[in-house]
This record gives sequence, structure tokens and C-alpha cells, in this order.
Amino acid sequence: MYQGHFGLERPPFKITPDTSLFFEGSQRGAALEALMYAVTSGEGIIKVVGEVGSGKTMLCRMLEVRLKDMLDIVYIANPSLSPDNILHVIAHELGLEIESSSNKLDVMQQIQAYLLKKHTDDRQVVLFVEEAQSMPVETLEEVRLLSNLETEHNKLLQMVLFGQPELDEKLAQVQIRQLKERITHSFYLEPFPPEDTLAYLNFRLRNVGYRGPDVFNRKTANAIEKYSGGLTRRINILADKALMASFSEGGHEVTVKHVHAGAIDSDFKKKHNTRLWILIAVVIAALLAAVWLGTIIARLDETKPAVGKQNSTNIKVNDSPPVDIVEPEQVIISSSLQARISETEKWFATASDNHYSIQLFVTHIADEEGVKRFLREDTGKLDLDRVYIYETVIDGVDMYSVLYGDFATYQDAQTMLDGLPDSLKQSQPFLRRISALRKDLARNN
Repeated sequence: MYQGHFGLERPPFKITPDTSLFFEGSQRGAALEALMYAVTSGEGIIKVVGEVGSGKTMLCRMLEVRLKDMLDIVYIANPSLSPDNILHVIAHELGLEIESSSNKLDVMQQIQAYLLKKHTDDRQVVLFVEEAQSMPVETLEEVRLLSNLETEHNKLLQMVLFGQPELDEKLAQVQIRQLKERITHSFYLEPFPPEDTLAYLNFRLRNVGYRGPDVFNRKTANAIEKYSGGLTRRINILADKALMASFSEGGHEVTVKHVHAGAIDSDFKKKHNTRLWILIAVVIAALLAAVWLGTIIARLDETKPAVGKQNSTNIKVNDSPPVDIVEPEQVIISSSLQARISETEKWFATASDNHYSIQLFVTHIADEEGVKRFLREDTGKLDLDRVYIYETVIDGVDMYSVLYGDFATYQDAQTMLDGLPDSLKQSQPFLRRISALRKDLARNN
């Protein structure tokens, strides 16, 4: 809809991977080159790990584009297959005529014969498995057996496993330690840091025909990075909605306001509790009115004339004993915030790198009231002792990062994430490894 307004030839921020828009910054180009070397060297199994939406599928597609003239590629997009089915699926992808009734031994022999012929023709075959963390352990073991197919000097089948961080957890299991030992190259896709987000945004626009002044600036890119967590899929969603918001106002520049609107529309930003603020305003108004009324009554009493001795014992308005002032709730919440920051420092000192926590949300230090509001309203649904808050710096901007829990396994963390109340899911929480959180702190220090 906004393409004509900005002079674009096609949509710049589709979430479907478009290899013509591959961004080589933020180490993506270096990762692709390293992957190509690892694949063409033909040794062992390769593993690529990254969070949801970090760009694994794009790398997979780029490998296909760059290597299709050199290699034959077998692609498995649905790895949730049983050990009995995986060999049949691979044989089918290789173009072999296999009967569904064929047993595993017959299928394996036909696959081996095919791979030997390809080797004779000086043609390498590579198996790509996406979402490998979803593959049952038994199926992974069946895949490992395929890596045993080899000649005297070369492997007949090269493998690349693409998966989310829980793939590492699955590979740590004792029953598939042989597969882990076959992995010769491991790659981890980090989220985009703030400094690369602006370059990515403008790169995508320029490559679909935009020729004017930069639409995104440092401030808007920082806002997008904050709400997206540096994950490319979220960056694309936010950029698309921010461009739509700018177009709807007839502008040619994206502002932070447009990004905020896109974040709210995508549920990447926690909405303010309007009813609470109305209630606070009413209470403050009532307190001010009470103070004003007390002042008027006191002045009237002071100006009242004496009426003889019988009135000399009149009770004065201010004769009642003083009432202790109750500590305001804001002071209590401020104390709670500082307590959680202090407890978080202690937790980081002892937490295991292999554990997980839930990233509930990130917000500006200036939005301290937002964090206090969270402690006041939402932690009633959680265990306050498991809420962790620390100060961080993102592209020179002071931020609060709010986490929940310390989970020994990915599954425990995912179960807790799935069970969060809908009000907490509005900010699109996601899982973080403690090791990744420590890297954030180290980079900011």
C-alpha cells in the first residue's frame, strides 16, 4: 500500500526470506562464508543455532543459492518424523523410487548406492534440516547413521542442522553423544546489535528501489531494536508497520511515534493501564481537596470571636491527637525496585550459564514508573522473588531489563512462558540463556 508513496518496487520488509535482500552486516556475511567453507570441506556435521526469528532460514536459503551449482541439496523442512519415516523422506527427496513398504535396510542400501554414484560423478550431496530441535532423539540418531556412509577418503553425505537454542540441550543428552561428537563446526546467530539495525533498515529500502533521504534515523532504529530485541523477523514486522503509519500521515520519514504505534499493534509494547492512572488522579485530587478544606476550617476557627467565660473551653479543631502519616505506595514500590536490582546482582553472580530466564520486557530508565507499575500490578501473578531487574545500556540509552525465573532446562522455561497470564504476554516475552544475558552485560560494560 505504501510502496508507491515511497517509490518502492516491491515490499522491503516481508517476513518470508528473500535472498535478494540478504544483509551481510552484523556478521551474517561472514557466517555465510564460513558455512560455505564448512559445507564444501565435506567433513562432519555442521550446526547453526539461533533464537526464533534470528535469520536461520535466510542463511539456509542463501547456502542453497550459493552452492546449488556445486552441490545437490536435500532439504527437510518438517523434522518431526519418526525414525522409520526419515529415511523414506530423504530417499524421496533424492528422487529414488522407494515403496512405502520397504524396510529401513533396503532404503539405506539404495541411498548409499545413489550417494556412491554421485561421488563417482564428482558431485557432493548435502542434507539441510530446519527446526532440528524438533527432531526426536531417535530420529537424530538415525540421521547420524547416515553420516557413517563414506568412501576411503570422503563422506558421502554432508549435513547441516539448523535449530533453536534447545537443540544444544537436546544434543547434550547422553544417548546421542555420538552425534554431538560428529559436529565439527558450530555457529550461533546473535541478534542484531543497535549499531547494525539502522544499516539493515536502510539497506533493505535501498535494495527495493528507494532513492530519497534516509527514511529511518538513529532514534527510530534504536526504538525498533529495543522492541525487536535485534531479531530480524521482529525488525521486519515493526519496520513495515512504521512505514505504514508514516504513509497514513502523508510523511516520508519514520518517527519514534510511528515505531511505538507499530510495537503496540504487534503486541511488542506493553500498553499503559489507563484505568489505574485515572484512579491515581482521582485519589490525588481528593487528597488536595481535603488539605484545602482543612486549611479553610483552621482559618475560620482562628478568626472566631470570644463569647464570655462559658465559651473559654471551646474545643479547637486541631486539638485531636496527630495521626501518623502512612508511607505512600510510591515509596514502597521504589524500595521494591531497588531491592530487586540488588537481588539480581547477587543472582547473576551465581546463575548457571546453561540455564534460561524469561525476558518479560525492556524499557527506558526514564520509564521507571512503568517498572514500578509492573511490580505493583503484575507481580501478584508471579513470584516476586523470581523477578530480576537490571540496568543496561543499548546504543548509549539507559534501559531497565526485566526477567523472570531461573530454569535449568529449556522445557521448564517454555512451560512457564506458555503459562504466563495474557496481560504479561502483551509485551511478547521470550526465552534467554543466562550466557547470552551475561554477554549483554559484558558488551555494555
